[in-house]
Amino acid sequence: MNRRDFLRNAALGVAAPGAVSTNAAALVSMPEQAYSAIRFGVIADLHHDFTFDAPRRLEAFVREMNELKPDFILDLGDFCCPVEKNRNIVDIWNGFPGTKHHVIGNHEMDQRCTREQVVDFWKMPGRYYSFDQNGFHFVVLDGNDPDPRNPDERYPAGIDSRQLEWLRGDLSSTKLPTIVFCHQGFDNSAVRNRESVRILLENTHSREGNGKVVAVFSGHFHNDYYNLINGIHYIQINSATYQWCGEGVNNDSFAAATLKSHPLMKHMAYYQDPLWAYIEIDADGILKVRGRKTNWMGKSPRDLKLAEHDWDYPPKPGISSRQLRLSRI
Repeated sequence: MNRRDFLRNAALGVAAPGAVSTNAAALVSMPEQAYSAIRFGVIADLHHDFTFDAPRRLEAFVREMNELKPDFILDLGDFCCPVEKNRNIVDIWNGFPGTKHHVIGNHEMDQRCTREQVVDFWKMPGRYYSFDQNGFHFVVLDGNDPDPRNPDERYPAGIDSRQLEWLRGDLSSTKLPTIVFCHQGFDNSAVRNRESVRILLENTHSREGNGKVVAVFSGHFHNDYYNLINGIHYIQINSATYQWCGEGVNNDSFAAATLKSHPLMKHMAYYQDPLWAYIEIDADGILKVRGRKTNWMGKSPRDLKLAEHDWDYPPKPGISSRQLRLSRI
């Protein structure tokens, strides 16, 4: 988030980065009726095509989810390209016997892949879709719609008018409290028409006049932060694997053979252990994020002499645990 976005968000009432439930400003009024309880696991930005140990990281996630037995698991995108050599990632993912959901990231379309190929690879219902579970409505969006004014954009990042109209209709068709997933966030600079999406989410109400959308989860930025904007919780899930440091960085912490087979790793600050989050919502409308923390593998961003003022949020090898109170339903 640049300074202009920060000032605009401040005017909108965005909570300070890293705000947690103990901050009174980040709490919305208690629900007037009980929520249903639900639990799900979320993992983001595995980047199997860029890194050397993604299978090990995903295996650790699936192993813990099999122990915890959540209602479903979900990946927030940038997992792997939909090509035959990456079937091992699908096989590991399918080691969880329960319900599984997928979100399309921007890097799934590397290697000249299409979004339709991603849908087929993961057997998704569509590029964007919704589902109901345990008294909640969940919406999965595709933040990769191209801008007709910029056909040569390398990584398109938008929600086009057709998808927005679908979203409007989908939200109007449910009375349930709603949680949205999208690879790119709407509380940062990732999506070009993020304000349009936020306005739609904020203006969708239950019959009682309360906001129906209570939370939005995203990945993409490889950061750990949280924002509250006009009653909706925006929760960023850090990458399972690394912090991108830029092409001007040369991290020589890795073996020569590793850098030869995965040359992009020299531009990363790598997490020693995989990261993911376990989400629980109880009957009182308290959303609990159980995060994980690790250390840097080799050099940290600070070791790599990266200027702190160049970062939207401080680089961090972890996902913060939080408790957030959902708005009334």
